[in-house]
Amino acid sequence: MADTGAGRFAPSPSGQLHVGNLRTAVLAWLFARSTGRRFLIRVEDLDRVRVRAGAEAEQLAELTALGLASDEPVLRQSEHVPRYTAALEQLMARGLAYECFCTRRDVAEAASAPHGRPGFYPGTCRSLGEDERARRRLERRPALRLRSAVDSWTVEDLLAGRVTAPVDDLVLRRNDGVIAYNLAVVVDDAAQGIDQVVRGEDLLDSAPRQAYLASLLGLPSPTYAHVPLAVTAGGRRLAKRDGAVTLEDLAGQGSSAAAVLDEILASLGLPRGSLDAALAVFDPGRLPNHPWVVEPAVLFSTAAGPACTPSVPTDKVSP
Repeated sequence: MADTGAGRFAPSPSGQLHVGNLRTAVLAWLFARSTGRRFLIRVEDLDRVRVRAGAEAEQLAELTALGLASDEPVLRQSEHVPRYTAALEQLMARGLAYECFCTRRDVAEAASAPHGRPGFYPGTCRSLGEDERARRRLERRPALRLRSAVDSWTVEDLLAGRVTAPVDDLVLRRNDGVIAYNLAVVVDDAAQGIDQVVRGEDLLDSAPRQAYLASLLGLPSPTYAHVPLAVTAGGRRLAKRDGAVTLEDLAGQGSSAAAVLDEILASLGLPRGSLDAALAVFDPGRLPNHPWVVEPAVLFSTAAGPACTPSVPTDKVSP
């Protein structure tokens, strides 16, 4: 396929995908295909604490069951740590990273102080002297934070419009040595030629941070589209604890993967039947701008078709 840019879906292998995750994957595929881009799947598995054995295979099987396959071998972040380290060393060499000894409690307390900003790191360790840093290293291994030169950054989102959000001294490498999400995702998107990022709107505020970090590394910033989430009837973000919301659970209740895909497409105002039929009429400007309320007992109680438990095609699991 010609190099015309790419979109991606990048789950963390912490468990089975629920229908809200799968809806976002469908949207990422539709956005990519409708603009002539490649569609890539990336496994974000740097945080080994969150990774569950077998989850990657389950997730790839679930995506395959809906007809979503990567146009290139699946990339796993855990196999590309050297390139994140190289980016971090580039920032350090330019004086754009510093050691931080704060605990999560320290950060939370600073943010809740009278002049604190919720969720915003106030730069507590930014100006520590070398003697003080040396003393603190004996007590706690430091994280590395970005020495930001801005308070905010602005991006254009295809659905949300112009978005300006705070940019603080975000973590680049955790104190356990794991490269932080914001750095890894910026480096990966550039390395893979991903110039279109479609994901849930809960990540909208992170886009300016990532775009700013990309600018410091001399990397291009992708086009963003943050899509509405799937929520419960009470308005809470959908989670696997909300009942039969995974393909596997729904299969056990008699709903086929094709029937689940139909409900996802219907929730987007697109024709049921197939991804290709939906693609033929896909128009981002006509997508619903409100969350998808998921009530499994209602949505999937009449889903037709034989139950379909996803199986993993071996040619889609390993690069």
